[in-house]
Amino acid sequence: MSTSSQAAAIAPAPSIVPGLLLAAAIALVATRVGGWFPLLGAPVAGILMGMIIRNTAGIAPVFRPGLQFSSKTILRWSIVGLGFGLSLQQVARTGAASLTVTLVTVTAAFISAWLLGKWLNIPSRLKTLVGVGTAICGGSAIAAVTPIIKPEEHETAFAISTIFLFDVVGVLTFPMMGHWLGMSDVGFGTWAGTAINDTASVVAAGYSFSNAAGDYGTVVKLTRATLIIPICLGLVAWQMWRNKQAGGTQVNLMRIFPWFILWFVVASAIRSMGLIPEFMDSPLRMTAKFLIVLALTAIGLSSDFRRMKHVGLRPVLLGFGVWMSVTFSSIAVMLAMGIW
Repeated sequence: MSTSSQAAAIAPAPSIVPGLLLAAAIALVATRVGGWFPLLGAPVAGILMGMIIRNTAGIAPVFRPGLQFSSKTILRWSIVGLGFGLSLQQVARTGAASLTVTLVTVTAAFISAWLLGKWLNIPSRLKTLVGVGTAICGGSAIAAVTPIIKPEEHETAFAISTIFLFDVVGVLTFPMMGHWLGMSDVGFGTWAGTAINDTASVVAAGYSFSNAAGDYGTVVKLTRATLIIPICLGLVAWQMWRNKQAGGTQVNLMRIFPWFILWFVVASAIRSMGLIPEFMDSPLRMTAKFLIVLALTAIGLSSDFRRMKHVGLRPVLLGFGVWMSVTFSSIAVMLAMGIW
């Protein structure tokens, strides 16, 4: 083994500490700003502050490992932490109540992605990525279906950038629109949970509206996220039919399953069994919410707008059209069901 190879082999892994400390420091400021401006809220303040810093001063490479850890791992575990504040009965009741709205919006997303994508002459795999990302759970859903449909790298980048763009728009506009429309906590939680793409963005918008809306919207979104499994299985069947091969495409269910949802349910079960002392309720919720702000701040610090300039107009139009179909179909079903 050469000297350079030996050095590479023994080189320590990049530390997550600098990025973690940076996100935590900005999250503390965002928490204070959210207290001053309740309509903005700490989660949205964290995302905005992170974006501004990232796209003006820039972020040194030393911070990137910690930011990636915060935006993925800490976000998932912060959502699990929210489960300690909700009983299993609440989770089941919320998931069941929102299922009709979820199924309608998912259907609307796929139909509009196919029709609008055909009209805009969008490649088939890019249409699928934007449809799945908008219908289910943003970047996580795109990552899950990528090994199945095998898109080009630029198609994946286009889809993720497009989804992220409208996530930002949703986080910034939904809470204000919800108040303007006179929505209840349940109504807004249902709307945000079924019409905003990424889990992090649903959490940010929900808790910016109210704590109750944040709790409700999180459960609705997690219910929606579980649909990634039947969607992936359907895509596998479609790929096999297209390729006319008995086993042309395989999917690893263990890999695509969103495991943090299971741990969220476990946390709720622990709460339901009375295993958490009452004096721990407030500290657990405060910790979970701060970790959410920290994770969302890290997402903002990782958001490079320069990359989005290269997306092009047609994918953006597709993403906007699909998102609008989801947004308004959600409102239509909610009105029909008397959820407001």
